[in-house]
Amino acid sequence: MSLDDSIVVSVQCEYLDQQSVPDEKRFVFAYHIDIHNRGEQAATLRSRHWFIADGNNDVQEVKGEGVVGEQPTIEPLESYRYSSGAVLATRVGSMRGYYVMEANDGTLFHATIPVFTLATPNALN
Repeated sequence: MSLDDSIVVSVQCEYLDQQSVPDEKRFVFAYHIDIHNRGEQAATLRSRHWFIADGNNDVQEVKGEGVVGEQPTIEPLESYRYSSGAVLATRVGSMRGYYVMEANDGTLFHATIPVFTLATPNALN
C-alpha cells in the first residue's frame, strides 16, 4: 500500500440551525472528521488545504498548519477525530481537500479529503 492510500478520511456533516441566519445568507455547518491510518508506520498531520464551494460556485481556499490547533501523530491502525465548521452564503455547498502528512521516515505525502456536501435539511429534495 502506498503512503497516499494509507490514510483514509471520512466525514459526517450537520446543519447548525441555531447559529444560522438564512435571511442574512448565513448557513452554518459542522463537520466531523475521522482520519484512520491503515498503514504500517505512524503519520503526523502537518497541514491542511481546503476548497470550500457554496451554491453560487464561489470557492474559498483555506490553508494552514495542523487542524484545530494540533498536529496529531496517528499510529498504525488508529484514528484521530476532530470537529470544525464552515459558514456558507447558500443552503448547499461542498468541501474537499487534502492533508499534508509526514510519515515516521520523514516522507511527506497527501491524504485526500473526499468531496462532501453541506446542505440544509430538505435542500436537496
